[in-house]
Amino acid sequence: MHKVYHKIERIAGNVITVAADGVTYHELAQVQSPQGTSLAQVIRIDSGMIDLQVFAGSRGVSTDSQVRFLGRSMQVPFSESLLGRVFSGAGEPRDNGPAISENMIDIGGPSVNPSKRIIPKSMVRTGIPMIDVFNTLVVSQKLPIFSIAGEPYNELLARIALQAEVDIIILGGMGLKYDDYLFFRDFLEERGALSRTVSFMHTASDPIVECLLVPDAALAVAEQFATQGKKVLVLLTDMTNFADAMKEIAITMEQVPSNRGYPGDLYSQLASRYEKAVDFEGSGSITILAVTTMPGDDVTHPVPDNTGYITEGQFYLRKGRIEPFGSLSRLKQQVNGDTREDHRTMMNTMIQLYASYKETLEKQSMGFRMGNWDAKLLKYGVRFEKEMMDLSVNIPLEKALDLGWKILAEYFKPEETGIPSKLIAKFWPE
Repeated sequence: MHKVYHKIERIAGNVITVAADGVTYHELAQVQSPQGTSLAQVIRIDSGMIDLQVFAGSRGVSTDSQVRFLGRSMQVPFSESLLGRVFSGAGEPRDNGPAISENMIDIGGPSVNPSKRIIPKSMVRTGIPMIDVFNTLVVSQKLPIFSIAGEPYNELLARIALQAEVDIIILGGMGLKYDDYLFFRDFLEERGALSRTVSFMHTASDPIVECLLVPDAALAVAEQFATQGKKVLVLLTDMTNFADAMKEIAITMEQVPSNRGYPGDLYSQLASRYEKAVDFEGSGSITILAVTTMPGDDVTHPVPDNTGYITEGQFYLRKGRIEPFGSLSRLKQQVNGDTREDHRTMMNTMIQLYASYKETLEKQSMGFRMGNWDAKLLKYGVRFEKEMMDLSVNIPLEKALDLGWKILAEYFKPEETGIPSKLIAKFWPE
């Protein structure tokens, strides 16, 4: 039987402080007040003084409210019946479906021992040419999508959830507008992808502590599926909201702030989530794609800046497209040599010609005289943006490569591309 405490020492915002012993970090507690019973989680232990974040807020909680520690950390259920369901960050149903209580698992556990991981060696096909052809997503990779507010990053994640060739999609939303939550739910349901998806959704109006639980809940469920041999893709949006929730709680706890008010352990907190990406030998895998919005389009902002040190590249989303120059998948060389023999050559050639197109646009805007080569580049660039860069394009890798050859042949002679004659002979359109 767990001890019940009848005195709360301090109430600051949604954080309450209790004098207690035998309590562990992240342990759950029940707070009984005239408003009812709500969950709270231990967020700091300091010389017998225990700070707890109350999930539903501290309204109605008084200094004589009862606090009962549960002796366990946050748990979520795990079973096949999770598929197609939508939950809150605390694991409560959001879809009016029945609660699931069997096979409860702890969240926020340690990442996998590096010695148990295997070298990434296969790609995750998404049907999006700017990913599959130019910055291939690799199984067990962790990649952020750097974006500014207003870009269609949630639409991109929904497309990837619909098209990615994986077994299970785990979708985690943090600080979402209610419209975004409805978009994800309706988009996946209408297109038949909800049946392979588990969603943990936190909206901006939900308790802030639940925002911090979303990545841990999503990754805990992903680990269980992966150990059953499933190929799992975890999609998270938005990790900046996650970091802002950390900052808000740290301010309430009067912690000494670090860069721009974020807590000093921001890097460790982000890394502990991203490092859950893994490919288990003889079993399944976890691949992570996470949106990170950049306030003011500032990549030196603490959240994208720290993220860049942890992850294996990044996608930049600008003007509704994945930017080919800033984006990078550091693991693509592990797999794009085994897809089709022309993959690497086409990737390099088309990006080099697109870079020349951008230079030609600058020359044109400055009033330089345009030659025949410039005219070819201008036509090529427009076609490349429309048929390869547009995020609405949905074609398999092989068809994307064939389309690339077709575009090149439309505007250039074989010798102008610099492509080896062996590949020209095999793939150049007649």
